[in-house]
Amino acid sequence: MIRNNPTISRRNVLRTASGAALVSVAGCLNTDGDSGTSDDGTGSPDGQGPLQRVAVEGTTLVVELSPDADVDQINLIQPNGELFGTRDVAAGAQQVSFEIGTSYAPGDYSVIALRDEETVAETSLSLQPDLEIVEMGIGRNQSEKMWDGSRDEIAEEAFVTVENQGSGPDAITKLLFIGDVPYPSDEEGTNYADSDDISGIYDPQSDSEVNEVIVGAGEQITVYSSRSPFAFVPGAGTSCTEDEQSGEFELILETQVGDSRIEKGYAIQYSASSEPDGCDITISET
Repeated sequence: MIRNNPTISRRNVLRTASGAALVSVAGCLNTDGDSGTSDDGTGSPDGQGPLQRVAVEGTTLVVELSPDADVDQINLIQPNGELFGTRDVAAGAQQVSFEIGTSYAPGDYSVIALRDEETVAETSLSLQPDLEIVEMGIGRNQSEKMWDGSRDEIAEEAFVTVENQGSGPDAITKLLFIGDVPYPSDEEGTNYADSDDISGIYDPQSDSEVNEVIVGAGEQITVYSSRSPFAFVPGAGTSCTEDEQSGEFELILETQVGDSRIEKGYAIQYSASSEPDGCDITISET
C-alpha cells in the first residue's frame, strides 16, 4: 500500500475512563441435564424434582428449587472437579445464586443439591461463550449506526456488532484495528495494542472509555471505538494521496473468558485526493 512515511506522531489527547457492564439473560437446564429454552430466550422452568431451573442470567447462575424441596445446601462444581462455591438454603427458600462473573473457566459445571451432606439431586450445564463479529462499519459512512453525537466526533470512530452464540457470558476487554487503517492501534498509530490499561472501547452513556463490555449468552450488542482508528493524523498510519490506494486490516477483539481473541479481516480502499484527509474510504470483508 502507498503510504506517507514522515516521523510517526501520537495524538495528544485521548479518552480514558472506568469500566462498564451490560447484562443479558441466557437459557436454562432441566434436572435431567438437557437444555431447553423458550421463544423469549429465558428458558423453560420445566425441571422435575428439587432442582426446578438452573439458568445463567447475565453473569449470575441462578438455581430455582421446587416449593417442597428438602434441600439445605447447593454446591457448584467446576469443570476440573473443584468446588466453585456453596450456598446454604434457608427453610422455605426457593432460589440461590452464584456470581460467576467473566473470570470463570469455560466448560461443564455440576449443580448438586444436598440434605444433611447427602446428594439428593444433581444436574449439569455448559458455560461456554462463543463470540462472533456480525458487522463492522465506519462512522463517516454509517452515521446512523453510531451514537447520537456530532458528525465530526463520530466520523473517525467505528462500530462493531458482536453476538454471543454460546451458553456463558464473556467480556470484551480490547478493541483493535491493525493494518492499513488511517490510525491503527499499534506503533503505527495510537500504540495501545500492548497496553493493559487501554481498551479502545467507548461507552456513549458515560461518554468515556471503558475497561470492558459484558456480552451475555445469547446477547447481541454494539461496541464503539474510542481511539479514532479512521482519523487521518499527519505522520501516522495511512493518509490520502493523489492515487487510489488499497490494503487490508484486522479487526481484533480481546476477551476475558479463556483469554481469547476474535479476529476478522477486511479489505480497505482509499479514493484519490489532493488533500491528505480528503479521500473516501470503503471497507469489505476478506
